[in-house]
Amino acid sequence: MTISAALRQPSAATANQPLLEVRNIEVIYDHVILVLKGVSLEVPEGGIVALLGANGAGKTTTLKAVSNLLTAERGNVTKGSIYYRGDRIDRLTPADLVPRGVIQVMEGRHCFGHLTVEENLLTGAYTRRDGRASIAKDIELVYSYFPRLKERRKSLAGYTSGGEQQMTAIGRALMSRPKMILLDEPSMGLAPQLVEEIFDIVRQLNEKEHVSFLLAEQNTNIALRYAHYGYILENGRVVLDGSGEELRQNEDVKEFYLGLSGSGRKSYRDVKHYKRRKRWLA
Repeated sequence: MTISAALRQPSAATANQPLLEVRNIEVIYDHVILVLKGVSLEVPEGGIVALLGANGAGKTTTLKAVSNLLTAERGNVTKGSIYYRGDRIDRLTPADLVPRGVIQVMEGRHCFGHLTVEENLLTGAYTRRDGRASIAKDIELVYSYFPRLKERRKSLAGYTSGGEQQMTAIGRALMSRPKMILLDEPSMGLAPQLVEEIFDIVRQLNEKEHVSFLLAEQNTNIALRYAHYGYILENGRVVLDGSGEELRQNEDVKEFYLGLSGSGRKSYRDVKHYKRRKRWLA
């Protein structure tokens, strides 16, 4: 199945040209450390696509390659290319991408702790020139998705909970009116109930506001319940891809990422043993 076919409501435009296309990129840090090795992926218009894999697999590096934040960490895309709406973007700056509708929500939230929740949200509208009335309307839209933020709007972000900071970070991204959000580890450090709430809001934003998502996530189980399509990375390579449902039913994924197999849940010791025979690395 193609990635376009995995969408719930695919369109003709989606089938013809992906919103985002990463073509065989290689990323090197400090001119020495090879992190990504020929990674290719697509995000269709209106899609939720998950990048899955263990810590250090290359998920965050892939997102930063798209958003052009690698240079701040002495990393570079040395091979391949990245296209957004048919235009090559891997040679642009992050500031060039925001007006085009591409914005990244960093791992760890990165809110401005000395600003209030509402002031944090307003920083997301910094590049907009459509007037205060439009910005105020979008603030209320953010509050409609995150009612907890409205209650905490005057609180300093640094004194809010991890879940509230994650909501603030996503809300701040929405204030830029994005077409695509690169969402890095949204579940990190959050209680399971909050994780479910965050992913449900991602689904609503996708369906109601038509925002496309490329999200990096270690929690494979929840990511595959919400993603239309997924790519599994290991050691900087894409080793498996398919629709969310296909990957959830894949026996290898069940064993190595969900801790399950046809005979039920395996112990960590069993999973460690079975890793020696990964069929996609054979």
